[in-house]
Amino acid sequence: MQLPDENIEYQFSRLLAQPHEAWTPLAELQHQHFLPPEKVDEVKQWVTSVRGQVVAERELQNPPQKMRPLQPGFIDLPQKMLDSYKRKLDASDLGKVLRRAQQLRDTVDRVVVLGIGGSYLASKAIFGALCHSHHNELPAKLRMGKPRIYFEGNDLDNDALQDLFELLENTCVDPDIIEERWGVVVASKSGSTLETAATYRAVRGEARKFYGHKNEMLRKVIVPITGKSSKLRDLCLADGFPDDDILTIPDDVGGRFSVFTAVGLLPAAVMGLDVRAMLLGAATMTRRFIEEPFDRNPVLQFATINHLMTERGKTTRVLTSWSRKLEAVGWWYDQLLSESLSKNGRGPTPITTVGTRDLHSRGQQHQDGTRDKLINNLVVKQIKHPPVMVGMSERNEDDLNQFSRKGLPDILEAAIKNTNEAYAEAARPTADITLPMISEHTIGQLLQMLMLATVVEGRLSGTNPYGQPGVEAYKNNMIRALKATPNLPKGEVRDQAKGV
Repeated sequence: MQLPDENIEYQFSRLLAQPHEAWTPLAELQHQHFLPPEKVDEVKQWVTSVRGQVVAERELQNPPQKMRPLQPGFIDLPQKMLDSYKRKLDASDLGKVLRRAQQLRDTVDRVVVLGIGGSYLASKAIFGALCHSHHNELPAKLRMGKPRIYFEGNDLDNDALQDLFELLENTCVDPDIIEERWGVVVASKSGSTLETAATYRAVRGEARKFYGHKNEMLRKVIVPITGKSSKLRDLCLADGFPDDDILTIPDDVGGRFSVFTAVGLLPAAVMGLDVRAMLLGAATMTRRFIEEPFDRNPVLQFATINHLMTERGKTTRVLTSWSRKLEAVGWWYDQLLSESLSKNGRGPTPITTVGTRDLHSRGQQHQDGTRDKLINNLVVKQIKHPPVMVGMSERNEDDLNQFSRKGLPDILEAAIKNTNEAYAEAARPTADITLPMISEHTIGQLLQMLMLATVVEGRLSGTNPYGQPGVEAYKNNMIRALKATPNLPKGEVRDQAKGV
């Protein structure tokens, strides 16, 4: 177990209704919109039993139909990856990820990550949290061999993809020069998700033009990540990829829970991050989830408080990151929560904001709008760089000399404290997920905590947290509509209409 000061915690005392000696309008509002402490105490035993259910689900080989789909493989995966690497080294799944990542880093200066949903949001979250805020703009020397990273295949934006192609065409001219080479990571468990599949076909075509159709370089600069049986695997095998060079997503791990498979680990390793520390953080959180009592268990606390507040009418769940670097973690959690719990006409609606930036857009709504929100703050205790100080100035028209000995971290701390106080004074419930710092270890903890808590919350609410049946409707309709229309690009239709 890691030292306590390396662990992330969930602090929710602010949203517990406190006893008041006399009736006041605020006391009445808090009674209506905060949680009675005794309510939390009442459900502790129930939540602990649900934990036992979630833990037991890991061992079910043939679950009953009413429990399907059941994909709990993510729970033990971090420790299994570490244990396997310790025994087998390069022959393990993690060893293969590290080898392919090093091959990409040694071969190219730019990597395009293709994926949608969990197949890209995890990498985006890790990139935003742990890489330099201006990573792609840094010269190669300061990036120390870490390629520039671009994300595509997550929508159907024609012009955005063409912009990427234009960038590559103008900066990558000679494939014999490492600094001008680019590579691809394509992640799709089924291989049939249209957005990623169509983008990969286009990107694959551009790569063939750049490297040559039969150039062996293609199998070095393209890394596929997919299921054991998929259209993407079939395509890559037909292209001559050795099966061992195709990284595999386990069957018992769903897409939005796949951050600690090659889907998240391969891009992280390409970025030069310590993926073993990330896995260790996740494994630490799993141990805490399984072993610790409620009062020291952030997974059980987060699942319980958020479930009870949803039942109390707080159906809009705001994740406010007080570090811009964690904003993409919020986008990842948006998908995790939406696809896991929004079923059968139920489920909370997630929103991601950044403090203090969005206090100037969402702040009014949160302070004085409809009372349907629970705000979970992501708070980082320790900064990475020396503080930017306000300092003294000869010109004091901005009246900041009075704060000359304070830095941006001091101002941020005051903003967090006083924003939460303002919300409390208006009976607006808030709680804090506190990270001692942003590191591979803490990010591993955080992502695993949110995945585990989402599964527990699903079981508490009677919703299967696995599977996403609602998503399949739009996919099926889109395929059916495409098959029913002529195979003529929109631009050609427009040209024909003009008589071109």
